[in-house]
Amino acid sequence: MSSTVEKYLKPEVVRHIARLDLRAQFIIKGFFQGMHASPFHGFSVEFSEHRKYVPGDNPSDIDWLVYAKTDKYYVKKFEAETNLTGYLVMDLSASMAYSHDQELTKFDYSICLAAALCYLMIHQNDPVGLVTFGEKIVDCLPPKSKRQQIGNILSVLANLTPHDKTNVAQSIIQLAAMLKHSSLVMIFSDLLVEPEPVIAAMRRLRHGGHDVILFHILDQAEVSFPFEGLVELRDPETQETIEVDADAYRADYVDEINRFRSQYEKECRQSGIDYVPLDTGMPFDRALTEYLINRRNLG
Repeated sequence: MSSTVEKYLKPEVVRHIARLDLRAQFIIKGFFQGMHASPFHGFSVEFSEHRKYVPGDNPSDIDWLVYAKTDKYYVKKFEAETNLTGYLVMDLSASMAYSHDQELTKFDYSICLAAALCYLMIHQNDPVGLVTFGEKIVDCLPPKSKRQQIGNILSVLANLTPHDKTNVAQSIIQLAAMLKHSSLVMIFSDLLVEPEPVIAAMRRLRHGGHDVILFHILDQAEVSFPFEGLVELRDPETQETIEVDADAYRADYVDEINRFRSQYEKECRQSGIDYVPLDTGMPFDRALTEYLINRRNLG
């Protein structure tokens, strides 16, 4: 990937853009530029038929070879256009507001990724909705495929604040009961709770006929534990604190985080759930690629 494309996908660059819609477009621009030099080029160009251009379509989708032959505007109709309904499911827990280096918080990272995915889905004429949760589901924006839905979803995302205690498992069970039709459910969470109830709840969602992508988002510092000397650790939800010797604690901590992630990865794989471990220093293209792979397989 070229350095020019790379910059669009780096969280430390994206954080300097204030508006969420521009952040999302910035990410998408870098992603599709990068795809032209990658094995995923086909996702953006494969199509099975054409349809007439209508106002609101992306002009970049116009097939100029067809125009040259017919003097009419046609756009490429992508293979993946099968009206897959998607839900962006956001964790509002207080722990999502954490950032060690004051770059993007876990929540900021999740919001940017969700906004970019929203653009992708609407671009493919897929209905997409938004669900937020803390100890239970807080808000639900019904899925739509109209281009106005981008503004609707981004408006809600831009005004969200992570502050709640969380019950991930109960919220997912509640969501499973709400969804009446087979959907692609994309969950954004740091999952800093006991894994077993969450995994059981996701199995229930999966058994309900839904496809699930679990974006497990941690801060870079939560993965590598770069602290030195005596440090005070605080639980953002309970406010409980503990003082540890970081140097003595680091190896055990990193082992535990790796075990924690591996447990989710194993259980998700066995249940047919796509597990995507991310941290706030990672470029956004990995998550978007996971979505497109899933999207193509479902299409």
